[in-house]
Amino acid sequence: MSTSAAPSVLFVCVHNAGRSQMGSAFLTRLGGDRVQVRSAGSAPADAVNPAVVEAMREVGIDISAETPKVLTMEAVQSSDVVITMGCGDACPYFPGKRYLDWKLDDPAGQGVAAVRPIRDEIERRIRRLLAELGIEAAA
Repeated sequence: MSTSAAPSVLFVCVHNAGRSQMGSAFLTRLGGDRVQVRSAGSAPADAVNPAVVEAMREVGIDISAETPKVLTMEAVQSSDVVITMGCGDACPYFPGKRYLDWKLDDPAGQGVAAVRPIRDEIERRIRRLLAELGIEAAA
């Protein structure tokens, strides 16, 4: 685990514009200061997918100010849990880290209606992750 009391979780996808942004937003909302949250992409997009922003707004989470970030070795090394979401071999591997590969549809190029089920599945997985980490989800 990281040196702080709160576990650190890194969400990684290719563009850091959809799935990883939703994952980090849900974990931030539901885990609060009891977990450190990062997200990044192996080939970051210029902006977060607008359909993802809208789908998250529907559940009361505003990610409109978020920007895709580049994946760094330091981000992986300083994380306890690395959740990959379709980045394949572009995600670096470090022994001793807990890796979860969440196979989810890619919201790129999709409308809000197609993003909603992806969003809802990510929220379910975040709630399970919090339970596994022994952290009660915020209401």
